[in-house]
Amino acid sequence: MQCSACRSTMDAGDNWCAQCGASAHQNMDPDSERKFVTILRADVVQSTDLIAELEPEEALVRLEPALKAMRAAVRQFGGIVSKEMGDGLTAAFGAPVADDNHAPLACHAAIELVRRVVGLGDPGLQVRVGLHSGFVVAYMVASEFSKVYEIGGAAQHLAARLEAAAGPNQIYASEACQKLAEGNIRFEYLGRQPLKGFAHPIPVYRVTGASDVSSWQVRKTRSVSQFVDRFSETALLRNAAQAASASRRTVFLTGDPGMGKSRLVHEFVQELESEGWRATEAECSPNLQGAPFAALKGLLRSILGAAAADRPDPKEALPRILRSALDAALDLPISDEQWDRLEPQSRGRAISQASCVLVENLAQHQRTVLLIEDLHWVDRASDAVMAALASLQVRNLLILITSRPDGLPDWVDRCSAERLALRPLDPSFSRAMLDAILGPSATTSDLKSRIIRHTANVPLFVEEVCRGFKETGILEGQWGNLALARPVGELGIPSSVQGVIAVRLDRLPRGERALMQIAAALGPRSTVATLREVAALPEAVLQGALGALDRAELLIRAADVPEETFEFPHDMVRQVTYDSMVERTREKVHARILSALEGDETRRDESDRLCYHATRAKDWAKAFAYGRSVARKCVARSAFADATSHFEIAMDALDRTPVSRARETEAIDLRIEARIAFMGSGRVAEWLDLGQEAERRANAIDDIGRKVAAMTVRSAAQNFYGTPVEAVATGEQVVGLAEGWGNPGWLNLAQYGLGQAYFIAGRYREAEQMIGRACAQLMGPEASAPIGTTVQNLLLVCCMMKSLTHTTLGEIDAAERFQRTAQQIANESNRPFDRVAAAYSGGTLMLGRGDPAASAMILDEGFALAQEHGVRIFVPVIECQRGMAYLEQGRIDAAREILAGAKEVAQSVGYTSTVLRASIYLGLALSRAGEVHAALTMLRDARNTARRQGFGGLEAEALFCEAMVTPVTNADARAAIIRCLQTCIALATRNEAKPLLLRAEALLGRISANP
Repeated sequence: MQCSACRSTMDAGDNWCAQCGASAHQNMDPDSERKFVTILRADVVQSTDLIAELEPEEALVRLEPALKAMRAAVRQFGGIVSKEMGDGLTAAFGAPVADDNHAPLACHAAIELVRRVVGLGDPGLQVRVGLHSGFVVAYMVASEFSKVYEIGGAAQHLAARLEAAAGPNQIYASEACQKLAEGNIRFEYLGRQPLKGFAHPIPVYRVTGASDVSSWQVRKTRSVSQFVDRFSETALLRNAAQAASASRRTVFLTGDPGMGKSRLVHEFVQELESEGWRATEAECSPNLQGAPFAALKGLLRSILGAAAADRPDPKEALPRILRSALDAALDLPISDEQWDRLEPQSRGRAISQASCVLVENLAQHQRTVLLIEDLHWVDRASDAVMAALASLQVRNLLILITSRPDGLPDWVDRCSAERLALRPLDPSFSRAMLDAILGPSATTSDLKSRIIRHTANVPLFVEEVCRGFKETGILEGQWGNLALARPVGELGIPSSVQGVIAVRLDRLPRGERALMQIAAALGPRSTVATLREVAALPEAVLQGALGALDRAELLIRAADVPEETFEFPHDMVRQVTYDSMVERTREKVHARILSALEGDETRRDESDRLCYHATRAKDWAKAFAYGRSVARKCVARSAFADATSHFEIAMDALDRTPVSRARETEAIDLRIEARIAFMGSGRVAEWLDLGQEAERRANAIDDIGRKVAAMTVRSAAQNFYGTPVEAVATGEQVVGLAEGWGNPGWLNLAQYGLGQAYFIAGRYREAEQMIGRACAQLMGPEASAPIGTTVQNLLLVCCMMKSLTHTTLGEIDAAERFQRTAQQIANESNRPFDRVAAAYSGGTLMLGRGDPAASAMILDEGFALAQEHGVRIFVPVIECQRGMAYLEQGRIDAAREILAGAKEVAQSVGYTSTVLRASIYLGLALSRAGEVHAALTMLRDARNTARRQGFGGLEAEALFCEAMVTPVTNADARAAIIRCLQTCIALATRNEAKPLLLRAEALLGRISANP
């Protein structure tokens, strides 16, 4: 058996080639990969009408000139024809080898395509073109007689729809293509247009022509950053400029795309010009690599244009044959018999000689800096001239050449050039760059640090990430003064950067790239031991590949780690590498990683990593098991946000396994167990959904026990999400079912939930009694708790609610007893959730005892813990009590801010009773700040809502506060206050809320005593 990549001999059982590392199985499937490309779709307008009456041979002859012109235009600009349809074609730019200029190249090809077809002189042959940039799946399909490069995915359909919408000899482009080619290509925005197959109108642009602006000018126009760092590089250039006074100096600046080569040399050339140097420039373009002397033409025009004001014309000092050589390079008409007699090779030498003499003459009259940019794109004819220029022996000439590392020609060493390799910025200068781009807003401080880590201080990447955030509205304002409008999730990879990184990856041999993909799937860092296990490469091949990737700075050896480890220079390289794999390849890679990690005894406890790889490998049984395991660990340490994420992974994975009764019971139990995580993180709506879905499934398999458990979950969620009437009705039903079922654990939880529902409804004595039943069982010898919690955890929240209820009833001694138990459990477990719960009831107890300062201290600590650990369900209730503690200390502004925040969080969580409580307390704060009208409006709204929805206790509190706030301005106002207090007293008496009753009676007495 032979390797399909290098044709080396392989044994029958080999999985990988020992020479190049290629997979032995790659011939079995197309070598598929995901590519970010620009797709060109073109066809002949109304081709059916043109050939309807023709014989097949005649139809072919009629359309072939147009197809030939299309093919030629695509190939001229580096595209590859993927498919021909008889009257048109599909082409891809940026594949099979990536090219970061794929969008401008595709646009140039489209312009040339239309020009060539129009130039055929056949008015019946008209074309239309569609362009779109996006991800495709690309692969080579080989048969016995041919190879076809296939592309697939939604991106090609948009290109086809744009082509269909275009008029004769028009080119339509998508917004993605326009953004990538803007500056190099001119566009006209046509607005959003409906396209077949797309639900919403799509932004459409018409290509109107190519821009004559240089690539540097395009980049300069887009730049929003200041020039920073590069002090050592500028010093080297300065030394070379000074040394040029004695003899010509040539400096090669190399660096990967985005390092800032052009910015550095243009900043430096500008300095030289201010000192009296003459600057001449040439730019090598990817669009013109196939055009002879394209780069040289730019240089000659720069020299002759700069000299136009200085007479005589520099060309006049040259012999006639050299003047003709320059005219030939510039495509000017020539009338010179001597030139006509020259052979092609002699003409080439004459052009090179003429160019050298022209530059020598310039340098003899004035210090001259010659800037040649992007030499990696130089056309072949110009390359020979550039080699000659770089080796000139003349004073006062400085030649600066920029190039990517892989674009250095062979003649570099022959011209005694200095080399300067640009590295990423120093982190402090990246920060300065970001300060200039984003501005001083405190909202972007953390984002700046994330961008620096994400981009590894590559200037272009930093700038483009910021641009992406501004264009999508994540950052708002003007450059230099931007603020974060909404939270930032993944930083992502701008499309303008995608191709830049992909170019580097596509230069790799297949074996090295496969190793990169494994490393990308493993994460930012990979140990050599894991890479060895997963890749299963011969040791020599593995070490060779790692060494090559390290030298290329794509996967670098990590320092200061005990185990030999490799890491990506920044996450963008990892993400582009990962994105290059098609889904099938990813699944296989993750499956191998999962197997390797499971076989490593030291990593078996890394359930989160195992869960990630099992999910990506679509091993749903393992994804369920590992996801649940991670979720349970997260709940144990009160990391509820992470717990909910992994419970969701586990639920989704389980639902993808084959249907069976056993699966359904697991699914019900999982949702019941997940309630703690969703509750703790404040995701009340999802918590309610869990109970409803578990109940539905339990009904479907006729499992009464699990139905009761699911209803208990739903009932508890309704205490936060619904009205008291609904919550109490459901709670009473669940307690009755739980008593009949005979499961004490679920009965305890049901009683706790019903007691909480009674409390929210203002039925405080019933709440105290119901929760007391649960406390008694939980403190007994046969204590039991349901799945997802423990006896001690459930006892803690029961004691918390008992303390709150007794405080509300005015039974402070009883409240203190249960608070001590709650605090003791919290101290022993040291779980953040437990400590926050104990702080809530403890702070409320201190308020009941009339010690707001002590209350504020306890609640401040509880709030900080809740925020730090994401115990979001407690944030609004603690903030309510905390705000009241501040208010009773006279700290009105702080109280007002805290209570407004509590109300906002309660609304986002869906915690109805706390929205009302925060509104009541906020009304008091507003009144004490002098905003009586706003306070009364808020209190009356809260009172009416509480009455309408059945929050009896909160209605009484709102009435009391309304009476306190209402000014006694006349008899009607006094009567209104008295009515409020009388109603409050009636409600407080019925609810046994003794502290509130006493305060209301005292206020009523004062009002009555002062008519």
